[in-house]
Amino acid sequence: MVWYSGSHQLLLHYTKLMSSHVSNSRHDIAISLFQHLHSTLLLPMDPHLLSLTLKSCTALNLPLLATSLHAHAAKSSFFSNPFVASALLHLYGSRLSLPLAHHLFLQIPHPHRNVVVWNSIISLHAHNNNLSLALRLFHSLDTAPTDSTFNPIISAFAPSHPLQSISFYRQMLLHNLKPRLITLLSLLPACVNLAALNLIKEIHGYAVRNSIHPHHQFSSALVEAYGRCGSLRCSTLMFSTMRDEDKDVVAWSSLISACAFHGQAEAALETFRRMEAAGVRPDGIAFLGVLKACSHAGLADEALWFFARMRGEYGVEPGSDHYSCLVDVLGRAGRLQEAYAVIQGMPVEVTAKAWGALLGACRNFGELRLAEVAARALAEVEPRNAGNYVLLGKMYASVGRMEEAQRVRRDMKEKGVKVSAGSSWVVYSEV
Repeated sequence: MVWYSGSHQLLLHYTKLMSSHVSNSRHDIAISLFQHLHSTLLLPMDPHLLSLTLKSCTALNLPLLATSLHAHAAKSSFFSNPFVASALLHLYGSRLSLPLAHHLFLQIPHPHRNVVVWNSIISLHAHNNNLSLALRLFHSLDTAPTDSTFNPIISAFAPSHPLQSISFYRQMLLHNLKPRLITLLSLLPACVNLAALNLIKEIHGYAVRNSIHPHHQFSSALVEAYGRCGSLRCSTLMFSTMRDEDKDVVAWSSLISACAFHGQAEAALETFRRMEAAGVRPDGIAFLGVLKACSHAGLADEALWFFARMRGEYGVEPGSDHYSCLVDVLGRAGRLQEAYAVIQGMPVEVTAKAWGALLGACRNFGELRLAEVAARALAEVEPRNAGNYVLLGKMYASVGRMEEAQRVRRDMKEKGVKVSAGSSWVVYSEV
């Protein structure tokens, strides 16, 4: 009895120690500790220690060690432990093969497939964008769901199927499950995609009532969501309520982008200056917001100055979106040759945004030669976009070159490019 008590206390001690290492991402130490315990036979194989070690194997991408532990788990009949099964599923799904993970799920004896195991396999398929299979698994769930059952589906649906994401959120509430921070963070992109300002306010209110509101990550997400859904006032107010120590580059960038989105160029630039004064180092997203603000206000020289500072002063390498913004602001100012020179000197792939900005500027200023260059490039980059053909055809027609305008129409017909019918949409206020 004394031996059992001592062994139990030792196991409890090492389990807590392992858990601390894993929770704080000290995975190499956790692996070394497990190997020491196993090699010295200090303790027998334990499912809790094994599940923690499997998590470290996943984090460090050690599939060989993990498969060896899988064999130990099979010999020791540890599949009945939901945490071991869940850790193995996550390992196979994220590091080896999702089909192997699904096969492993099917091998777990049915009585031992508790909600932890179900959540693991649903989450794996949802995160890998296998939404139809994730839904089938969800609907075949034979145990009561938890919030962790809903969260990965809400997150996976948010970018491309926002209404379904919100529907699952509503179902979650009907199950009397309490949304957590991860739920709200996953749901906000769906609200933004639908411009559902009322739902953002609902989520914000829920967070305040449940003490989630002070979390800086959520506060920054709200600054962005309010800004993109038409309420710069709420976005600014949300930012002002944040503690100074929580106003990181994400929060500042969100407010800069919100100001730029609403055409408030001076407010965006002033926010950028305040960020620098606060000692926060701007990143690529912050500079993108500034360049968009300059573009909306026609501040070409300012845009060039910020673009030069981005690389020279802060070491931020511009991406294709930064170059596209620079082309746009120069084009709006009528500096078409400079805009074209930017495209020619881009060290990254020239996207349709850059060529489209140049083509639009050429139309505004009647520059047909450059417009032809841009249109030919766009025909290569996005050959199915009818708008590019129509724009070039109208430019030909405006200067009386009807033969070329007819040729553009023939090209569209031969390539099967059709102009999409106009459409409009509304957002139901109680979505």
